[in-house]
Amino acid sequence: MQLEKLTFGVGDRFAHQAAAQLRAFQQAADSGVDVVPVWNKSNREHQFVGSEPASVKAAAQVAVNDLGWSKSWYVDADHIQRSTVDPYLNCSDFFTIDVADFIGNAIDEEAITRFVDAHGELIGELNLPGMQAAYSVDREFVTRVARQYLGACQAAGDIYRYIADAKGEDNFIAEVSMDETDSPQTPPELMVILAALADQKIRLQTIAPKFTGRFNKGVDYVGDVQQFDREFNEDLAVIAEAIRRYQLPENLKLSVHSGSDKFSIYPVIREAIQNKNIGIHVKTAGTTWLEELIGLSEAGGDGFELAKEIYAYSLGHIDELCSPYASVIDIDPSALPSVDEVNGWDGPKLASTLRHIPHDPQFNPNVRQLLHVAFKVAAKTGDRYLDLLKANEAIVGEQVTQNLFDRHMKPLFIG
Repeated sequence: MQLEKLTFGVGDRFAHQAAAQLRAFQQAADSGVDVVPVWNKSNREHQFVGSEPASVKAAAQVAVNDLGWSKSWYVDADHIQRSTVDPYLNCSDFFTIDVADFIGNAIDEEAITRFVDAHGELIGELNLPGMQAAYSVDREFVTRVARQYLGACQAAGDIYRYIADAKGEDNFIAEVSMDETDSPQTPPELMVILAALADQKIRLQTIAPKFTGRFNKGVDYVGDVQQFDREFNEDLAVIAEAIRRYQLPENLKLSVHSGSDKFSIYPVIREAIQNKNIGIHVKTAGTTWLEELIGLSEAGGDGFELAKEIYAYSLGHIDELCSPYASVIDIDPSALPSVDEVNGWDGPKLASTLRHIPHDPQFNPNVRQLLHVAFKVAAKTGDRYLDLLKANEAIVGEQVTQNLFDRHMKPLFIG
């Protein structure tokens, strides 16, 4: 199983928007660009909502059948570990192996020495096409990086082999995720990591490093875009060299996590992949849930009333809701409107506050981030929320499709 060139991960918290999401991929195809959908949902999100992993594939299959989609599509077991992977084995064909928890774990010094001895090619000057400057890499540096990441790479190998034993090595896509950690990986560090993953015999098709800057949920990139441009292109150069050195799969590509709404870096990504004629995987998640709230607000009536109730509850339980996502949100509580203020709004006003159009004076990124992590508040309402999605399917679906195609796929893949 070989992952295509351009792939785009979409989350669907409540498994009601697969068709609306797929229409965005159809629009991309109609515009001359083939982008492959990868439906993803993490174990944490399943637990919050009370859903089962198989529900993601079931919803996607219905959409594929109903819309006559004949191209590839995948279901991603998102951010799985050995302790959580079993329920995904029969219903997923893309596995995001998350080993961030193993970064920095103690590892046998003899194993580190053996790794460094075996990889003399890592020592010296790292100067590849696409790099603005050379990096000087000595044995001490490789040893330090191995001490930090070798345990995580070994954990990735253990999980990969477990999945391969269950499914067959040719029957799934493997991604390794190291983005949910405190420090970004430099290009020389990424080269060491790829060498270690190659030693584990992982058929790695995408890797998600941590980049410099903030990749907060549902809002734009926070950081130096020029620095990201340099880092992104240098990581591409490292991957190309690692494929050559270590016989990694030729389609190995970067994966950008929390990639939804990172509008300021989309031109950088598009220019890089088009100039080099290479692929990318961009993963989004809670954007779809926000578009559901926007659609319900626009619809007015009971949908708008529920959206206001969800905001009121979220504002009153902000610490509880935000703590699991503390590393990927930045909310200024003083910029959040009061419940009384929001109760005085109409539906289009709440929709404009949530809809991510950066230059719209009504847009409030703090409200958007708070509601991004508040999906389990809607889940607690049970059928009330789901019935409103069904009753307002057309307007909600329009928001989902428009958001994915106009604000994401066009700037990323078309321009």
